[in-house]
Parts: sequence; C-alpha cells; structure tokens
Amino acid sequence: MTGLMMKKANRVKLFEEYLEELFPNPRCELEYSKDYELLIAVVLSAQTTDKRVNQVTQVLFERYPSLEALSEANLEDVAEILRPIGTFHKKAVFIQEIAKVLVNHYGGHVPNDPVSLQKLPGVGRKTTNVVLSNLYDYPAIAVDTHVERVSKRIGFCKESDDVSVVETKLQKVYAKKNWARRHHQMVLFGRYHCKAMKPECDHCKMSEGCKYNEKINKK
Repeated sequence: MTGLMMKKANRVKLFEEYLEELFPNPRCELEYSKDYELLIAVVLSAQTTDKRVNQVTQVLFERYPSLEALSEANLEDVAEILRPIGTFHKKAVFIQEIAKVLVNHYGGHVPNDPVSLQKLPGVGRKTTNVVLSNLYDYPAIAVDTHVERVSKRIGFCKESDDVSVVETKLQKVYAKKNWARRHHQMVLFGRYHCKAMKPECDHCKMSEGCKYNEKINKK
C-alpha cells in the first residue's frame, strides 16, 4: 500500500470511529408506522427538511389512513396539505399515483427490489436506497445533499463528482455490511455538524485535511 493509500485508509478509519462516537444508534428521522408511509415521506422530502415532512405527513396520514383512502382522495385536497413543503402539486400527483400502483399491483405493500421501486412515480435512486435500507436491511448508500457535501469536504470524493460517482466511491470506502449505517451517520453528521452554512469546524475531528476548512483558513 502506497503512502497516499495508507493516508486515505487511516482517514476513513478515523471518520468511521468519529461517526460511531457521535451517532452510535443512527436512524432515519422521518416518522412512519407503515412501509408505504416511509416511501411517501422520502418522496416528499426532496428539497425540504425531514422536520417539515414529519409535520405534513402527520396531517396527511391522519386524513387518509390507508393507501386506498389516499388513492381515492381529491388531488387538490392532498396538494393543500402538502403546501408547506414546496412543489406540492407535483408531489401530490406522485404520492397519489404511488398509492394507486401499490394497491393495484403490489397488494398494498412496498416492493423490496430496486427495479420495481424505481418504476414508481417520483422515485429515483436516492429514494430507492433509503427505502430499501430502512425497510428491508438492503445494503445501500443513499446520496442526499448531506452525504454529498460531507463526502466532498472530507476528501472522499471530488467536487466535480455527481451523485452516482459519489455513491460508487463511498461503496468502495466502506464495507458493504456497513453501507446503510454509514449513510444514516453521514446524513446526521451533515445535518447537525458539517452543515451547509456555518459548519462546526472548530470542534470537528476531521477538520485537518478537510477541503472546506482549508479553503476557509486561506481567506
């Protein structure tokens, strides 16, 4: 192993130990009690916060307590509930179509394979990975805005890497059995420590070698 590879391996180990220290019991912060509720919540979480999604889904799932009820709901009424999270008209269409597909083709259950999931309206790779890893313990790393930001700042990925490249690189960095766990930990790390604005660099064990920290210190 070359010196550069050794340095990266040590940095990966340091970060994993740090994540375990900060988040020994990581979990998805979206609230749900049924499999389809998680799927819908993740679809709704695009370009908004989990906190806001939880506020909206509390009302949504109380008003429509089953997939059948949601699939038959008035679309404008659903959109009005979703109004606080933005792009609510489009998301209302997505989740009502998802409800119809799950009822008509999957017996009211969320499919447990990525191909079927990604055929659902509004469901992309990130949503698929989040749902599969949480519901079915499927080994996956979902790259959301937090995971992407953290990966690039600490040097696991290049600034020019798109989300698919980030996912591939992280899969090589972490052991497959830890993919889902590391995803959750990195989301929480990005949400509460390595924030987009005003990250807590002064208290971070990864600040040495962090591209963001180096850039700030040069100013």
